[in-house]
Amino acid sequence: MRSTLVRKTLKGAAERKLENPDFLVIRFFLAFLEGDREGMQREVNLARGRPGAEDLLAHHQALVLAYSGHIHRAEMLWQRAVELTQQTGNREKAAMYESSAAVCWAFFGNGTAARRHALAALKLANGRDVEYGAALALELSGESSYAQALAHDLEERFPEDTSVQFSYLPTLRALFALDQSDHQRALEQLQPAIPYDEALPGTGFFAKFGSLYTAYVRGEAYLAAQRGPEAAAEFRKILEHPSLVLADPAGAIAQWRLGKALALSGDRAKARSTYLSFLTSWKDADADVPILKQAKTEYDRLR
Repeated sequence: MRSTLVRKTLKGAAERKLENPDFLVIRFFLAFLEGDREGMQREVNLARGRPGAEDLLAHHQALVLAYSGHIHRAEMLWQRAVELTQQTGNREKAAMYESSAAVCWAFFGNGTAARRHALAALKLANGRDVEYGAALALELSGESSYAQALAHDLEERFPEDTSVQFSYLPTLRALFALDQSDHQRALEQLQPAIPYDEALPGTGFFAKFGSLYTAYVRGEAYLAAQRGPEAAAEFRKILEHPSLVLADPAGAIAQWRLGKALALSGDRAKARSTYLSFLTSWKDADADVPILKQAKTEYDRLR
């Protein structure tokens, strides 16, 4: 129903000869959700050579590639997106692409690449969403002190910003608590975020990371607390909202984490099935992605 309404709106805009890069991205992700590779490529082709559009589509292409584990091909597209954007002098936009890449690499377990992109982002700009992405990537990559400094800066600079106060900071503070093996504190930090779990974060449509991260980290906290059913509910929340998550890296690995939660719950049959679904979706993924190796090891233990 929603996709029909969106298509109708886009058609009306086309009839009035209204066009902007956002329309290309919307059509690109509609095709992504429908598994329409030709439709996705059509939007990429339309963006080629168009300032403000080609870089945006290159970035979203990178996210989609990373979503299925093709992170090295994604890396080349991120480099292209950053180069195109810097040619126009838009440092903030280029920094957002770097932050998004950092978050993807961090979720997939490559701390070196995540730190490289995070630091590159911060050299370009220090906007709200750039700092959040960099802080998240740095924390997931073991650079907690730097991430905490960035979180403090966000708190000081944006005391009344809804995304910062009810999404970004709760997510970061929960990760800081988990880094100290304090799962109860992590859950407490995420409590204020519950009404905003399904809200589109500030990074949302443009950079496309941050959707349902509060649910993701809450799931990780429940895993740390050995509370499998509660963890499973959080990861299912992500999987049940594909039109919100789109190609977000958290969505890419939610099924893997759900498998771990089901195994912890004692449902080995469902856990095996869930792991297998993830591994099947990543059957052509880059073999050196750390989380893929980890998922295969965990699956083998259940067989």
